[in-house]
Amino acid sequence: MSGITQSTALWYASRATGVVSLVLLSIVVILGVMVNRQGRLPGLPRFAVTGLHRSISLIAVVFLAAHVLSAVADQYVSIRLAAAIIPFTSSYLPLQIGLGAAALDLGLAVVVTSLLRARLGRRAWRAVHWLAYAAYPVALLHSLTSAKDLLSGGLLALTATCVLGVTAAVGYRLVSTRRVREQRIRPAELTGHAGGSGPAGVRACAPGNTVSLRASTVKTAAARYSPDAASPSGPPRTTEGAQR
Repeated sequence: MSGITQSTALWYASRATGVVSLVLLSIVVILGVMVNRQGRLPGLPRFAVTGLHRSISLIAVVFLAAHVLSAVADQYVSIRLAAAIIPFTSSYLPLQIGLGAAALDLGLAVVVTSLLRARLGRRAWRAVHWLAYAAYPVALLHSLTSAKDLLSGGLLALTATCVLGVTAAVGYRLVSTRRVREQRIRPAELTGHAGGSGPAGVRACAPGNTVSLRASTVKTAAARYSPDAASPSGPPRTTEGAQR
């Protein structure tokens, strides 16, 4: 801590809050990717997942705001507040700061729509919420290009861990989604075979064909025990033949 002076305190604060923001954003993305459509995470109940995701998201917003404000207040470099919000308008490192501003805007869009979720339709809210996933790679590029200390030492290992965690979560979600789709397709295929394109045994198991078989059995039994039915020993007897 001896290296931190009054003139470098804001610089260290900006770096520290930026690293913490990256870690928290990684956790938020991992939770969002792994949660299924029912809002559940393997091993956790729904209310716990929702509360955990919301709490970490709010903490990430706080650290992100501290990161932006400390960078703007730092007099070592000139970064205007407008440049931190409007992408690619900064005179200092326009590409790197522009990426950070773009990630900030995407995150703000997600926060605002989440606060207005009750007034928005689910489809509209969900479409905007996908921007959080787009904000992550943009924020990661901003971090790697503007903070050279992330490219070596323990911070590099921390960054790699965050990226690997997000990648593993995406892979898990893709595999689980594929399994769910396969489970939905199999009953549909069985229904299609039962309609007439499959073996006779499968068709007989279909609900509609079962009713048809029952009706056919009833008709056969009625015809067999009808008075007008042929006897086993010869042709049916007429009234005249019976009188004789």
